[in-house]
Amino acid sequence: MMYVLLLAGFFLLIKGADYFVEGSSSIAKLLRIPTVVIGLTVVAMGTSMPEMAVSVTAAISGNNDIAVSNVIGSNLFNLLVVVGACGAVIPLPVDQAIRKRDFPFSILITAMLLLLCGFDLHLGRPEGGLLFGILIGYLLYIIRNSLRHREPELEKAIQGIRRSPAVSSVYIAGGLASIVIGGDLVVDNACRIAERFGLSQTLIGLTIVAMGTSLPELVTSVVAAKKGENGMAMGNVIGSNIFNILSVLGLSSAIHPIKVAVISVYDMGLLLVCSIAIWIFSFKSHVISRIPCIGMLLAYGIYGVYIAVR
Repeated sequence: MMYVLLLAGFFLLIKGADYFVEGSSSIAKLLRIPTVVIGLTVVAMGTSMPEMAVSVTAAISGNNDIAVSNVIGSNLFNLLVVVGACGAVIPLPVDQAIRKRDFPFSILITAMLLLLCGFDLHLGRPEGGLLFGILIGYLLYIIRNSLRHREPELEKAIQGIRRSPAVSSVYIAGGLASIVIGGDLVVDNACRIAERFGLSQTLIGLTIVAMGTSLPELVTSVVAAKKGENGMAMGNVIGSNIFNILSVLGLSSAIHPIKVAVISVYDMGLLLVCSIAIWIFSFKSHVISRIPCIGMLLAYGIYGVYIAVR
């Protein structure tokens, strides 16, 4: 029954995120917001809701290792697997705004998180408030900037919208409810399975939970890349990583202080190194081609073996 409930939780997370993104994207397009901004905000926020639900639920219940490792594991999965899978399908151009603004910002907050956690292996309420405050400032900047670059043609902006604002609102509400319920099921049953097999919460958070909650990012970005929506594909990855750190960990630690395991600090360092490496490559070439993306997938496979045997 634990496995059935775990699968049911993942199903609710994925379908809930799918409906949330679809409804939110329809409304955002009605406001004539550029695609890359939708990817960085609406879609990124929607696909980060599973991580939010899992980590906040874990923090409230005291399963803090899952709260931290879920975010780090999800961000590594986003960078290496989601970007790798998108680039393996079709060479992935990186939007100029992402290269110069959002990717460096993601690296900066990753480094800040590493310093905060590495200092005393603790994320308290002040640190959580700081992270969430930075998120609010980032969102205000993105919204203000997007209003200056709205799509001039309404027909172009709303292309592909098939649902009314009322139906989209129902999708958003139902998606959020599904995400919250699914997150609760995933945390409870992942912890039970970990205890039965004698596995640490950190390992479960870095593998099963992180991969499961990152499936919305993977599906959304691959589909967007195949449709030529490169801004949404890459924006979703970088935006999700930003939301995971600032919103998920920010809220989790503000609700309940989190004790950080030493091994999680090492994983944060690895995340920082991977982020810098991929950013440098994308900044120089402006396009992430198939061969480096296959290398990213192989690198994540090696990392998966490492965390399983350590």
